Amino acid sequence: MNAGTPTARPAPSEPRDEPLEKVVAHSVGDGVSWITLDRPHRLNALTPAQRERLIALLGDASRDPGVRAVVLTGRGRGFCAGADLQGAGQGAGERVAGDVARTVEQGAQRLIAAVLDCEKPVLAAVNGTAAGLGCHLALACDLVLAAETAAFVEVFVRRGLVPDAGGAYLLPRLIGPQKAKELMFFGDSVPAAEAARMGLVNKVVPNEELPAAARSWAERLAAGPTRALALTKRLLNDSLEASRAASFAAEAQAQEVNMTTRDAQEGVAAFVQRRTPGFEGR
Repeated sequence: MNAGTPTARPAPSEPRDEPLEKVVAHSVGDGVSWITLDRPHRLNALTPAQRERLIALLGDASRDPGVRAVVLTGRGRGFCAGADLQGAGQGAGERVAGDVARTVEQGAQRLIAAVLDCEKPVLAAVNGTAAGLGCHLALACDLVLAAETAAFVEVFVRRGLVPDAGGAYLLPRLIGPQKAKELMFFGDSVPAAEAARMGLVNKVVPNEELPAAARSWAERLAAGPTRALALTKRLLNDSLEASRAASFAAEAQAQEVNMTTRDAQEGVAAFVQRRTPGFEGR
């Protein structure tokens, strides 16, 4: 949803003042940072505080040498139903020109940038509906696994809104401008299997197999040459706006930087010695 518009009115019986550490749960194990959106009664819609915790956790993952991959998932029927401001802004006084732009720039766009700029590979394990901001949160990830019953919805047009959270940047780069316009103009729900055919999703798995599939891919990523993956991620992301000359120059510089890492030296040595490399993420 638009950063300035709640996705739904809170139900009278829903829990309030939920600890951030519960509703955006976090754990680290075997080199993987696991982030789980855990507000199933709200389909994991994000409040500003929850959004800020997500941004902080992604920044922490970049800085922590013990983290070598990130998994972002949800609990319940929803992956993330968008932004949930729970009435924020009501009665806050007259809106001033520029307020909406600042809200989007400092909110949803910062979250998407945090995913794109994270120095560790980020895997989305989409367990259910990903709508609005939640859809773009999934699509900003480097790899996307989806449960069979997951769905992706560009819900903005249904509310008379312009897409936010970087959607107009992300979508045409994944599936081309015409298909992106179709999804954004009509706001239809796209089932996981169709999303995979479009190129929005890397792989669809049965619902019950999603956690194991996410763990398998995350552990493979965590066992990889972490700095090389970070540099590769940056090269691929930047190439979408760069000229050939700029891309070639960036590639050469990335090679220069990467060859100073222990993992690159280990990889070359393992190749010469005809053995499996043991990467440390350094």
